[in-house]
Amino acid sequence: MPQALISNAIAALQRGDGQGALAQLHEAERQYPGDASIKLNRAMVHRNLGDLPASVQALDAALAIEPYYFLALISKGAVLEQMGHIRHAAKVYGDALRIAPPMEQAPPALQQQLRKARELVDTQSTQLRDHLRERLGELLGRTSGEALGRVNEAVDLMAGVQPEVYHSRSIQLQVPRLPAIPFFERDYFPWLPTLEAATDVIRSELVALLEEGMPGFAPYIQYAAGTPENQFAELNHNERWSSLWLWKDGVAQEEPMARCPETTAVLSELPLADQPGFAPTALFSALAPHTRIPPHTGSTNSRLLVHLPLVLPGPAGFRVGSETREWEIGHAWAFDDTIEHEAWNDADETRVIMIFDIWNPLLSAEERDLVSALLREHSDWMSSQPA
Repeated sequence: MPQALISNAIAALQRGDGQGALAQLHEAERQYPGDASIKLNRAMVHRNLGDLPASVQALDAALAIEPYYFLALISKGAVLEQMGHIRHAAKVYGDALRIAPPMEQAPPALQQQLRKARELVDTQSTQLRDHLRERLGELLGRTSGEALGRVNEAVDLMAGVQPEVYHSRSIQLQVPRLPAIPFFERDYFPWLPTLEAATDVIRSELVALLEEGMPGFAPYIQYAAGTPENQFAELNHNERWSSLWLWKDGVAQEEPMARCPETTAVLSELPLADQPGFAPTALFSALAPHTRIPPHTGSTNSRLLVHLPLVLPGPAGFRVGSETREWEIGHAWAFDDTIEHEAWNDADETRVIMIFDIWNPLLSAEERDLVSALLREHSDWMSSQPA
């Protein structure tokens, strides 16, 4: 084993005998040519002696033996940074960070190096993104809508500002070949202005409920005992995220509708999703102060969700995929909830929005009929035998 020769090399380096240290490591390499750790130590000695190119060569030799050798990657990034090769250092650091141990499991010295690597990678990613957008400025200026969103996301991905592509991941039914669009353009929904014009009417009925102490509101998450809770453990049966349903799984909720007749009338005129046994759904969603709904995905990309903000007492936000937005009273949007999304309320009072579902506008009428039939037949199959 080469440990004795490596120990001798380190002892020589500590005495100031760099050449002696290299001699010990060259002998170790002669005896153990496939040991990457020897080359890592030789890189350290070269760096200590100020021979940075030789240090990089030794690290490349170590990585040729073990391409996922984390210590060699992080060391190579540090040497390249020291040489002033910042962009190449950022690339190597990025590779190292992808296989790095969890920060809390790393020793303090390594934690400091990881933080420094992350800072350099993030800075370079931001600079590259800004450079690319500046260079593409004229072309970007001639692009709008969903096309602009796609190109901007492609730029972010290439620069590394956005680490991954967010795909549609349905819990129940995934319709293949539908594009994963976080927020749909308003042009798909010519009725949105009608909904937004009714904001004050809807809000007045909601405020009356709030003043009565939110009768009928119940925890949004109500998993049965034994159901895996995963990220919703904290919110399961917890009124910090509560809701009042007007339609639930396609069934009208008579008492809430009686309390909110004008809201019910507005919604009845909109093209809600119609999936017997599943949709429409329409509800008031209340999020308590300083509460966060964790990242999650919805049931099927055959439908979209619409949000209409009604009570916004302070800072609150919403993310779908890589796109984050802030709510604005009376400004609605439609999004694909099968793309990872999350919401938060950082205000000191409760935030309330209206949520309802609509068909994905990219489905034809025939596809909608088939989706409804598919959901119904699957439900019948599952209920035809006792659990």
